[in-house]
Amino acid sequence: MRNNNLVLITGGAGSLGKAFAAECAARGWNLMLTDTNTDKLAVVAAGLERMYGVKVNFFACNLTDAEERDAFWQYIRRFGLRFHMLINVAGLDFEGAFSERQVTELRSIVRLNIENTVEMTRRILVYRDPVETLRIINVASLAAFYPMPIKAVYAASKRFLLDLSIALNQELRPSGVTVTALCPAGMPTRPDCIERIEAQGLIGRLTTRNVGDVVARTVDLALKGRQVYIPGFINQVLWFFGSLIPPVLLASLINHRWQKAHQLNPVSASLPQPISEM
Repeated sequence: MRNNNLVLITGGAGSLGKAFAAECAARGWNLMLTDTNTDKLAVVAAGLERMYGVKVNFFACNLTDAEERDAFWQYIRRFGLRFHMLINVAGLDFEGAFSERQVTELRSIVRLNIENTVEMTRRILVYRDPVETLRIINVASLAAFYPMPIKAVYAASKRFLLDLSIALNQELRPSGVTVTALCPAGMPTRPDCIERIEAQGLIGRLTTRNVGDVVARTVDLALKGRQVYIPGFINQVLWFFGSLIPPVLLASLINHRWQKAHQLNPVSASLPQPISEM
């Protein structure tokens, strides 16, 4: 890629989004960031410009809202921006039983994880640099491979992103577009993530990966056109053996594990703001 390339990152003010932004900036790529909070985006942009000497633009947007997404793309069109990479990081989860979640919470998960990602991926095709290969990274999850009680809608949304990414990678590759699905397990991006990892005991600690390493490797593999990336040998082993277990039995085993973890670390049912992917 050329040094004047432009990378679009959703969820750019969150922990994982900032990690991707720093990795891309370190490679000399200019950035376009979007998230819900203007002040946080401004801080991230100023820090990256100062540290890496790249240009970082940003536009605050609630990506669960179709009208705000339209406003974002109007901004892109007005300034004639063209992209070489899209990293769909923005994602949302509300931990806890399905029956305890509000309809508004479930709606937000679907709108951000699925609807927004589909729209961003489709629209970026219009605003790509026609000379360069367009690289798209969708942040899915190891949860995408399993039916997951307690995280049913979240896991299903990530399964959608995984299947979408694999399908589009095949469909769009002849036109110079590759799509990579990142499927990590736990990553210690925030204090609440660390608490949940610890609540899962040894298996939680074994499956956790360093954020910087995951991000750097993901970008490297996306540039090579990799379809799916599961970080960490242990996670790859879990995926392999999990694929051998019937889904009904697997759901039962996961339900038992989550119930035990939640007894050790109950999660508040309060409604948080949309957050960048963990």
